[in-house]
Amino acid sequence: MSEQEVKVYDAEDMVVGRLASKVAKAVLLGETAAIVNAEKSIITGDRRTVIEAYKEKFNIRTSYNPRKGPFHHRRPDKMVRRIVRGMLPWPTPRGKAAYKRVKVFIGVPDDLADSEKIVLEGSRYKSLTRKHIRIQDLCHELGWRNPEAV
Repeated sequence: MSEQEVKVYDAEDMVVGRLASKVAKAVLLGETAAIVNAEKSIITGDRRTVIEAYKEKFNIRTSYNPRKGPFHHRRPDKMVRRIVRGMLPWPTPRGKAAYKRVKVFIGVPDDLADSEKIVLEGSRYKSLTRKHIRIQDLCHELGWRNPEAV
């Protein structure tokens, strides 16, 4: 197989679920995808409701040994990558192979800075006055403390 081109998706002001479904479809077709500015993507809905739902999800543990998980990510890049995984047929070898082709970054790395970025039409949140929360704000509420990475 030859080295293939990486599709670079700019996640700034994009609804993360719509972006994730497009990226999942691309990687299932055999392409390699990179998502940049993951911390600037958004989740629609009331800010307080979204934060409460994620905090409730974080309380889920196994009853017999809580150290065994499930573990939930607090970093924006890992959270967005996990959202993409939810759109893939995960337990199958095809889904796992596709998941390995997904790369997610906080900000824009130097090697992808000059590449052309794909902006999906219809996925960009048109009215930022409507109810939404940025992934970086959600992660900060959940305990992510790494401001120098943003």
